[in-house]
Amino acid sequence: MSKPKAAAAASALKRAGVRSMNSPKATPSHPTKSHVVVTRCNGKPKVVRFGQHGVRGAGKHPTGEHQKKRRAAFKKRHAANIRKGQCSAAYWANKVKW
Repeated sequence: MSKPKAAAAASALKRAGVRSMNSPKATPSHPTKSHVVVTRCNGKPKVVRFGQHGVRGAGKHPTGEHQKKRRAAFKKRHAANIRKGQCSAAYWANKVKW
Protein backbone atom coordinates (compact mmCIF):
# COMPACT_ATOMS: atom_id res chain seq x y z
CA MET A 1 0.00 0.00 0.00
CA SER A 2 1.41 3.41 -0.90
CA LYS A 3 2.02 6.05 1.73
CA PRO A 4 -0.92 8.32 0.77
CA LYS A 5 -3.32 5.35 0.83
CA ALA A 6 -1.92 4.14 4.15
CA ALA A 7 -2.24 7.63 5.61
CA ALA A 8 -5.83 7.93 4.36
CA ALA A 9 -6.69 4.55 5.87
CA ALA A 10 -5.07 5.42 9.21
CA SER A 11 -6.91 8.74 9.26
CA ALA A 12 -10.27 7.08 8.56
CA LEU A 13 -9.65 4.46 11.26
CA LYS A 14 -8.74 7.09 13.84
CA ARG A 15 -11.68 9.35 12.92
CA ALA A 16 -14.13 6.45 13.21
CA GLY A 17 -12.55 5.15 16.41
CA VAL A 18 -11.97 1.57 15.23
CA ARG A 19 -8.77 -0.45 15.38
CA SER A 20 -8.70 -2.12 11.99
CA MET A 21 -10.44 -2.33 8.65
CA ASN A 22 -13.66 -4.38 8.44
CA SER A 23 -14.08 -4.63 12.22
CA PRO A 24 -17.48 -3.24 13.29
CA LYS A 25 -17.72 -1.34 16.56
CA ALA A 26 -20.72 -0.20 18.60
CA THR A 27 -21.11 3.59 18.85
CA PRO A 28 -23.21 4.32 21.94
CA SER A 29 -22.47 8.07 21.80
CA HIS A 30 -23.49 8.55 18.15
CA PRO A 31 -26.87 10.35 17.94
CA THR A 32 -28.53 8.04 15.40
CA LYS A 33 -26.42 5.05 14.31
CA SER A 34 -25.53 2.14 16.56
CA HIS A 35 -22.41 0.81 14.80
CA VAL A 36 -19.52 1.95 12.62
CA VAL A 37 -17.03 0.13 10.39
CA VAL A 38 -14.23 1.27 8.07
CA THR A 39 -14.01 -0.66 4.82
CA ARG A 40 -12.26 -0.25 1.49
CA CYS A 41 -14.47 0.77 -1.46
CA ASN A 42 -12.96 1.33 -4.89
CA GLY A 43 -9.49 1.40 -3.32
CA LYS A 44 -10.33 4.12 -0.80
CA PRO A 45 -11.23 3.77 2.88
CA LYS A 46 -14.89 4.49 3.61
CA VAL A 47 -16.60 4.96 6.98
CA VAL A 48 -19.93 3.13 7.02
CA ARG A 49 -22.39 3.83 9.86
CA PHE A 50 -25.29 1.44 10.25
CA GLY A 51 -28.03 0.26 12.60
CA GLN A 52 -30.58 2.11 14.66
CA HIS A 53 -30.11 2.65 18.38
CA GLY A 54 -32.45 0.60 20.51
CA VAL A 55 -33.43 -1.84 17.79
CA ARG A 56 -32.28 -5.37 18.42
CA GLY A 57 -31.89 -7.77 15.56
CA ALA A 58 -33.19 -11.31 15.68
CA GLY A 59 -29.71 -12.71 16.28
CA LYS A 60 -27.96 -15.46 14.37
CA HIS A 61 -30.19 -18.20 15.81
CA PRO A 62 -33.61 -16.66 16.39
CA THR A 63 -35.98 -18.46 18.68
CA GLY A 64 -39.69 -18.09 18.32
CA GLU A 65 -41.78 -17.55 15.23
CA HIS A 66 -41.90 -13.76 15.63
CA GLN A 67 -38.10 -13.41 15.62
CA LYS A 68 -37.78 -15.66 12.57
CA LYS A 69 -40.34 -13.57 10.69
CA ARG A 70 -38.55 -10.32 11.63
CA ARG A 71 -35.24 -11.71 10.41
CA ALA A 72 -36.72 -12.95 7.12
CA ALA A 73 -38.50 -9.63 6.54
CA PHE A 74 -35.28 -7.65 7.05
CA LYS A 75 -33.32 -9.88 4.68
CA LYS A 76 -36.02 -9.72 2.02
CA ARG A 77 -36.52 -5.96 2.34
CA HIS A 78 -32.80 -5.19 2.07
CA ALA A 79 -31.71 -8.01 -0.26
CA ALA A 80 -30.62 -5.71 -3.10
CA ASN A 81 -28.54 -3.53 -0.78
CA ILE A 82 -27.01 -6.51 1.02
CA ARG A 83 -25.80 -7.82 -2.34
CA LYS A 84 -23.89 -4.57 -2.93
CA GLY A 85 -21.25 -5.84 -0.53
CA GLN A 86 -19.08 -4.22 2.11
CA CYS A 87 -19.70 -0.66 0.89
CA SER A 88 -23.34 -0.98 1.93
CA ALA A 89 -24.73 -0.28 5.39
CA ALA A 90 -27.31 -3.03 4.83
CA TYR A 91 -24.50 -5.58 4.34
CA TRP A 92 -23.02 -4.74 7.74
CA ALA A 93 -26.40 -4.57 9.50
CA ASN A 94 -27.20 -8.02 8.08
CA LYS A 95 -23.85 -9.37 9.23
CA VAL A 96 -23.77 -7.80 12.71
CA LYS A 97 -27.34 -7.32 13.87
CA TRP A 98 -29.35 -9.97 12.01
